[in-house]
Amino acid sequence: MRALIQRVKHANVVVDGETVGQVRAGLLVLLGAGHGDTEEDARYIATKIAGMRIFSDAEGKFNLSLADVGGAILLVSQFTLYADTRKGRRPSFIDAAPPEVAEALVTRCIAYLRETGIHVETGRFGAHMEVSLLNDGPVTIWLDSGQR
Repeated sequence: MRALIQRVKHANVVVDGETVGQVRAGLLVLLGAGHGDTEEDARYIATKIAGMRIFSDAEGKFNLSLADVGGAILLVSQFTLYADTRKGRRPSFIDAAPPEVAEALVTRCIAYLRETGIHVETGRFGAHMEVSLLNDGPVTIWLDSGQR
């Protein structure tokens, strides 16, 4: 699985004019599942995100996790994280997991995150979503379970 993690002051996702998820300070996580990803990948991604120390302490060092600062997560599924742009000008998405597999893995990742006690809001799987955010830092981290 792949996650693009952004530390945010606030973020929200809108579907058909309705806000379906929003957070104040915390993380916006764009999450995609690829062919061959398993529940173990979902657990790995969730564990890494929950424990990642990317919030500043009193001395300005990245020593605090999401739980330490009382932050929340807005998690949005995004198959385009598996775009292959090596040929031509139109990205190929053949490396993305089929929707039914991806949805199950994204749902498991959300469940694992919630088990840690972190508040998680979500987008709507498969919908056209409008995502807004105010990146804090900016801090943006790329995480790929295949590179562990």
